Amino acid sequence: MFAPSPDTTTPTEPRVARPGEDDLDIALGIFLAQRTRLFRIAYRILGDVSAAEDVLQEVWLRWQLTHRVEINNPAAFLTTATTRLAINVVQSARLRHETPAEPQLADLGDRAAQDPMVCAERTVAVEAALALLMARLTPDRLAAYVLRKGFDYAYADLAGLLRISVQNARVVVHRAQARLECDRERPVPAESHRRLVAAFRTAASTGDLEDLIRLLVPGSHVHRLLSPA
Repeated sequence: MFAPSPDTTTPTEPRVARPGEDDLDIALGIFLAQRTRLFRIAYRILGDVSAAEDVLQEVWLRWQLTHRVEINNPAAFLTTATTRLAINVVQSARLRHETPAEPQLADLGDRAAQDPMVCAERTVAVEAALALLMARLTPDRLAAYVLRKGFDYAYADLAGLLRISVQNARVVVHRAQARLECDRERPVPAESHRRLVAAFRTAASTGDLEDLIRLLVPGSHVHRLLSPA
């Protein structure tokens, strides 16, 4: 059974199933109530409509197979499942020849006067994308990648920050992209992740990259962001 497309009329707030009353109609109602929000989260991570739809189909299938009477917060469960699946799909083989195998950082910045729900969705996407980058990239590649892909930072400026040649700056970004195709990951300290997310969101919303650059490359030396705080 496939989840209806986004233009399907969203039902009123679904009732939560009680033990012994969990059925597919109730599960569908819960899913439809969250579908548009889940799609936006997946799209902001993937930057591709078709890929986001595929993620939602997988979330729907998993939701059907889940023992739902044990889920106290269906919205949180579905949000977490969508975020994790979108991150995995970024690196999947079926995307590598169709869309960039990387989070779409340039599309994740905050904008002024946003609806609170949209801000919350974008925050989830930013947190997910940066967690993936921190888990898979070395500090120098993380700095180069975030500044280049998130803010279109010039290679000449990257070279100055990292104290390398312009050609080597290009190589660092290229190697960061290649490294994202590997699924080997390191643990990401929660506080380091929190600080990077906050700095990224400030830079995206204000256009002032000073704090982000200071965090990534203080003193023009790559900061060991992945070291425990």
